[in-house]
Amino acid sequence: MLKRTILLLLLGAAATPLAAQSAPDLNARVGKIEKELRAVQRKVFPDGQPLEPEIVAPKPAPEPIGGPASSPVADLTARVDAIETQLRALTAHVEQNGHRVGQLEDQVKQLVADAQARAAAEAPPAALVPPSQIDQEAPPAPAVERPSTGDPAEDGYIYGFRLWQAKAYGQAETELKRVADKYPDHRRASFAQNLLGRAYLDDGKPALAAVALYDSYKKWPKGERAAESLYWLGQALTQLKKPADACKVYAQFGDDYGAAASASLKAQVAAGRKQAKCG
Repeated sequence: MLKRTILLLLLGAAATPLAAQSAPDLNARVGKIEKELRAVQRKVFPDGQPLEPEIVAPKPAPEPIGGPASSPVADLTARVDAIETQLRALTAHVEQNGHRVGQLEDQVKQLVADAQARAAAEAPPAALVPPSQIDQEAPPAPAVERPSTGDPAEDGYIYGFRLWQAKAYGQAETELKRVADKYPDHRRASFAQNLLGRAYLDDGKPALAAVALYDSYKKWPKGERAAESLYWLGQALTQLKKPADACKVYAQFGDDYGAAASASLKAQVAAGRKQAKCG
């Protein structure tokens, strides 16, 4: 009996240093996970206001003064529980956002189909275009100079911009569409597609504008005019008397670009939300 007791004491003494050695390693790993989770939260919740979980673990009662300190394992367990709660909140937010994007895509696809049908019904019959005229540049507008820098995409966009400024909307639409279609990898593609939508709006064609602006956001989500395209898409939908859809677009703007957008663009979106009577 005495030998067994001594053996148990020796085993316990040997196990204590091992536990002390593994606890800091585990603590460091949990600390690293917490740091990574905070980084993800900053991306998912750019405004610094994460969703509160529906079920929150009860706060532990304070230890009485003079009471024994909690063990390292208990502390780590509590931290892991907190991480799991935060992950559940993040997962719910991402799923909700994905569902909303899917709904927006379905609605815009229907809008595209409606706009195409309307354009086909309103377009007057025309003769077939000779093959020799396909993909030719539009004739120059009076008093509008075409730049010549050696970069055809840059030149085309600037020329389309000048045509738009001169209110030569038909020629501007042709030029801007050509740039976006022919040079999709150029940084000016995002600019051209966005301005194409604005030209349609100014030309009294909100349905075609909605299609062009949605394509600007969808094809170039990281383009320099993607955020602005969502704002103008909301404007086009408002003109089409679809305020509920416009509000969804403005909400998507907040999710995707709200943290990085300029103050002036945020003010425009806020005015658009008010115009559409968003809740």
